[in-house]
Amino acid sequence: MSDLNQILQDRILILDGAMGTMLQRYNFSEEDFRGERFKDYPSSLKGNNDLLSLTQPQAIADVHRKYFEAGADIVETNTFSGTTIAMADYNMEDLVYELNFESAKIAKRVADEFTKANPDKPRFVAGSIGPTNKTTSLSPDVNRPEFRAITFDQLRIAYKQQVEALIDGGVDILLVETIFDTLNAKAALFAIDEVKEERALDIPIMVSGTITDASGRTLSGQTVEAFLLSISHIPLLSVGFNCALGADQLQPYLQRLSNETEFYTSAHPNAGLPNAFGEYEQTAEQMNAFIEEYLKDGLVNIIGGCCGSTPEHIKKIAETAKKYKPRQIGIEA
Repeated sequence: MSDLNQILQDRILILDGAMGTMLQRYNFSEEDFRGERFKDYPSSLKGNNDLLSLTQPQAIADVHRKYFEAGADIVETNTFSGTTIAMADYNMEDLVYELNFESAKIAKRVADEFTKANPDKPRFVAGSIGPTNKTTSLSPDVNRPEFRAITFDQLRIAYKQQVEALIDGGVDILLVETIFDTLNAKAALFAIDEVKEERALDIPIMVSGTITDASGRTLSGQTVEAFLLSISHIPLLSVGFNCALGADQLQPYLQRLSNETEFYTSAHPNAGLPNAFGEYEQTAEQMNAFIEEYLKDGLVNIIGGCCGSTPEHIKKIAETAKKYKPRQIGIEA
């Protein structure tokens, strides 16, 4: 934690880009997802990107390596869907610990290679903790507004298992990200706090929410300020936003967040908004131009990319970030 704090005071840290976008370039087939180990598995496995940490580990390591080569200081583990809740879609709940543990080990091994090669630029691994595909604040049934598909305690238990595996695998940071329902995030933070207390461990926590549309609210209805208040009871390394919006659409909400928090701030927006085919067309130069406005205004301490962003995007952002100072804690941006 102390090393990260010192670095964050000195310069802007670069987070990686999208894992999924990079994996699409491999055009993995159903057989590739299965590998030899799961060749006879009864469920379809194509699309389970987390599973690739077991069946295509070299590809995962290569993606991490490309982001570090582009200038990233922090890469995220390939564990966005690494809970029993999300893995239930593939009937792979029993693999959750292994998926998280191996994903963390892969990322940490690559990070250590880069740190050893250049000790003046240490590289870090953030354990990616996604929102799951269920929400505790909203009903999935419009005819039963009181119904919830999952409980807080079920989420807490699932997140705790993921957190333990990520820590055992060697992550340096825990990143609770793409938060559309703050109650889900609070379950994750509760689980993290439990693990930290049980292990007498102090591990940095990053939190990153998602503003879903031009209303400036999360899916569960919170404003920027309400979201911040809801998660500020736990000491955090950083708080920020990612996904859903491109860098230009995200800026006003990042400005409000920066003005209100004493934590470090982060942003990893999409490479623009998806077109009619779900593709992200914003070039590295276009995305960088918008992000440079964040840097000029002193809004962030950690910057990266989300959906559609690639090492090309991150390289451009990293080069630009060198010209600017990080957001100053305690000073209104």
